[in-house]
Amino acid sequence: MTATYSGRTVTNPKLTDRRPQHITIVSETFPPEINGVANTLKHLCQGLMQRGHKITVVRPKQAHEQKGLFESTGDGLFTRELVVTGLPLPGYSDLQFGVSRPATLKKLWQSQRPDAIYVATQGPLGVAAVSAARNLGIPVSSGFHTNFHSYSRYYGAGGLERLLCAYGRWFHNRTAITLVPTRKMQAVTQAMGIHPTGLWSRGVDCHRFTPHKRDHDLRARWGLTNSDRAVLYVGRLAAEKNLRMAVACFERIRGLHPNARFILVGDGPMRKQLAERHPEYIFCGTQRGEDLARHYASGDLFLFPSKTDTFGNVVLEAMASGLGVVAFDDAAAAEHLRHEENGLKAELSEDEAFINHALRLADQPTLLSRVRAQARLDALDLSWNSQIEQFEHLVLNQPAQARYHGINKQGISLL
Repeated sequence: MTATYSGRTVTNPKLTDRRPQHITIVSETFPPEINGVANTLKHLCQGLMQRGHKITVVRPKQAHEQKGLFESTGDGLFTRELVVTGLPLPGYSDLQFGVSRPATLKKLWQSQRPDAIYVATQGPLGVAAVSAARNLGIPVSSGFHTNFHSYSRYYGAGGLERLLCAYGRWFHNRTAITLVPTRKMQAVTQAMGIHPTGLWSRGVDCHRFTPHKRDHDLRARWGLTNSDRAVLYVGRLAAEKNLRMAVACFERIRGLHPNARFILVGDGPMRKQLAERHPEYIFCGTQRGEDLARHYASGDLFLFPSKTDTFGNVVLEAMASGLGVVAFDDAAAAEHLRHEENGLKAELSEDEAFINHALRLADQPTLLSRVRAQARLDALDLSWNSQIEQFEHLVLNQPAQARYHGINKQGISLL
């Protein structure tokens, strides 16, 4: 078995022998909320439970919920959960951040001590969790799921980027290891001064997301025939997702293919503005489960214009659904797209190349068909099972694991 630390892959046969353990997941966002972090944690908790682990979740309360400690509701995501006070996140009123005193978490973990704690978010709840875990001597790891320091420039607060980087460095360096989803993000976090890091990627459910769920009735409601192009975007309708690029790209496509339709799946602060400027676009709102899978499969081209995502689960879902993906050479696309084989990708600084790649797919049916078929084939190899196993190897038995590999908090080898 291998595990990657700070860019090094080290074999440790002792890590293959696992016993069921009690793992606590701490996050400011959790299902049924819909975003990349919540989606990842859903698969993580399901996978860990299936492997026999006991899972406790600590999260803020969502709409119409009560605070308190609750046993499992039988949904297979956790054994028990602690729901704490939730307050709206500035700029994201539909998302919450959690508020809890370290003493509250300390009391819970003294009565039912976890073997390991994984903190997925960097907000106040995450800070309290790390403090309580360190006080009790419980191994605590963190995840770098969101590029908050990069978001600041999209909300007129670019001057805060350096401060947010310093905060992220302080937060993550108080944990035994920080998990990142891509090799590029591993380099980014190390450049920020975050050490050590471990590479933990993402999987995709190819049984749910499949081309077989293409819905011709749904396409007809979108005003499309079999030969027309459905250009799809799935994700939050927010400034940091670079939606202006997606709009510019689609308008160029529509200039050559007047019957094309732009299908936007998701919600967010930009929806009202976009709908007012482009009433002809099709806004499907938030979709879940089988409905989301049908929307994916009923598209043709998939635009992923974001330059701030740490991963972008939607790229894998689009690949599994057999779409022609156009993205920048970053995050999930950098890891999984091979240009002109299973998708098309542009350098981060080349906006015009992004548009030209989308135009090529729209104009060349043979290329589009080949790319779509290969994307589906490649997605079949990206299972969640292997990622759950990798999570176990990276998180369980910290900080003894870090000592075994001879890496201290400055990323300097001690061997």
